Amino acid sequence: MMMPEHLVAGWDIGGAHVKACLLQDGQVLDAAQWACPLWQGTERLAGVLQLARQRWPALGSAHHAVTMTGEMVDLFASREQGVQRIAAELTRSLVDASTAAPRGSLQFFAGDAGWCAPIDVGAHWNAIASANWLATARHCARRIGTRAGDGVLVDIGSTTTDLIAFRNGRVLTHCRTDAQRLASAELVYHGVVRTPLCALAQRIAWRGVPHNVMNEFFATTADVYRLTGELAPAHDQYPSADNAAKDLPATRRRLARMIGHDACEAPDEDWLDFARAWREVQVAELGGQLRRVMDAHGLSDRVTVVCAGCGDFLVPDVVDSAMGATRQAVVTVYGADVADLADGAGAAAVAVRAWVQVCAPSVAVATLLDQDRR
Repeated sequence: MMMPEHLVAGWDIGGAHVKACLLQDGQVLDAAQWACPLWQGTERLAGVLQLARQRWPALGSAHHAVTMTGEMVDLFASREQGVQRIAAELTRSLVDASTAAPRGSLQFFAGDAGWCAPIDVGAHWNAIASANWLATARHCARRIGTRAGDGVLVDIGSTTTDLIAFRNGRVLTHCRTDAQRLASAELVYHGVVRTPLCALAQRIAWRGVPHNVMNEFFATTADVYRLTGELAPAHDQYPSADNAAKDLPATRRRLARMIGHDACEAPDEDWLDFARAWREVQVAELGGQLRRVMDAHGLSDRVTVVCAGCGDFLVPDVVDSAMGATRQAVVTVYGADVADLADGAGAAAVAVRAWVQVCAPSVAVATLLDQDRR
């Protein structure tokens, strides 16, 4: 039987997804992600929390570690309001609704300010807001420590990419807010599912001829990676841009519209080449941003790269784009090399490891709380 003092649930409350995990004795038992369009109302979050309770009946006796980015959605008038309303919903759903939950079992990750109980959220909202990247990077830095020298986290998700340098067990950046990280290139609003293609390039080659791109929400990066076969169906959780099917013919149709064509005007192979052209654009952009981060922090010529997120399949090419001729990188995998998974075998263990890779911030925040409590 799982004892409450050794059971920790980690939560990453995003604007589009909720990522969560369950740890026992510091090891990950399970991890999951649910689509949660928070801009449609906090009742969406309440619904996901109910699904989590159904998946993990022991949640009522767990300690909860929370990080978030969902305060940015336009449901809220300000980020401060967003943090407080998300915290209130979590308190209501995870603590107030459970008579089994021990006092003080809900803690919010506030970065340099430490952990905050629900009563302290108002005083530390700015440190709590959008701190999930810091939890993941700290976990990577602590786990890898000094054995790998310089390192950098490359977490490519559905919507954004985090590029965070670390050295000797410490995260190097002094940036803490999204605004600061956008300025430093440590936050890039590129993902492999929800990013509109018109945000990636203004001109792109089609059959060797550069074309202007239509600045319309005709297609997303999910269409690119669905066509290349790299996006796992389990991570393709949001409707397509036209709310139509996600099969390959419909995917080609959306891509063709980006340059004023119909899919029937060219063979399938040409549309696959077109998808690869979009992929090259995104890889080059992320590679340039990664190079900027490494240069800013003076990383050495040999760097350990920790990859995470549902877009981790891009990381080797992004790293190659960033490294140039003088740097070398060793790519390690968050789900296999950083997170501590419970013993298991077979398909179930493989599935947990895959979801840990996608849900890294929730695993990180749970692990950090578990370590700090011991």
